[in-house]
Amino acid sequence: MEIKTFVVNALSVNCYVVSDETKEAVIIDAGCSDEYEWSDIKKYIATEELQVKHLLNTHLHFDHVWGNSYIYKDLGLRPEANYEDLHIYENMDEHILSVVGIGIPHPPIPPLGTSLLDGSEVHFGNTTLKVITTPGHSRGSICFYSEKDHVLFSGDTLFCGSCGRTDLEGGSYTDIMQSLLKLSALPNETKVLCGHGPSTTIGREKLYNPYMRGF
Repeated sequence: MEIKTFVVNALSVNCYVVSDETKEAVIIDAGCSDEYEWSDIKKYIATEELQVKHLLNTHLHFDHVWGNSYIYKDLGLRPEANYEDLHIYENMDEHILSVVGIGIPHPPIPPLGTSLLDGSEVHFGNTTLKVITTPGHSRGSICFYSEKDHVLFSGDTLFCGSCGRTDLEGGSYTDIMQSLLKLSALPNETKVLCGHGPSTTIGREKLYNPYMRGF
């Protein structure tokens, strides 16, 4: 598995382009806020001669979906996500206002594609990503897990030394603690690629993360 990270928009979202030896790929959390940021990602895809098969979202907060419109326009891919976040997605202007206190112009959001449920699988090339539902940061928060490569894309559920905030619409501290408990069952060597900030491992978080110690 080849993973290229692009840190995008003012909130420093980690957007991942994930591919394998077949040159098929997925994009996870396209938070690019303008055509300039998207052009960097598009150039990488072209240079590596990748065929992007899926546009995936770990959740549908605005900072993780800003780039969906560019990818839909250029690649024809609808974003795939958990529909528990549909209300946020369909009322994006209200969501942005509630989070940052001001309206922020953005391209029209494209319609959602496949709804990803717990245990769903996303296939590209020789790679399978399993969907793990992890509500708490939002109702529809999910993670993508490659058992073969021992990699977890955790979105805003799990961070290095912390976890996602739970004070936004659909957030729940009780739920996110249950989700972290679920993730703690993954192998300790699992590399965690977070929605913001540095990567980590499940084993490290069980030792040092105050929200996971004792699991």
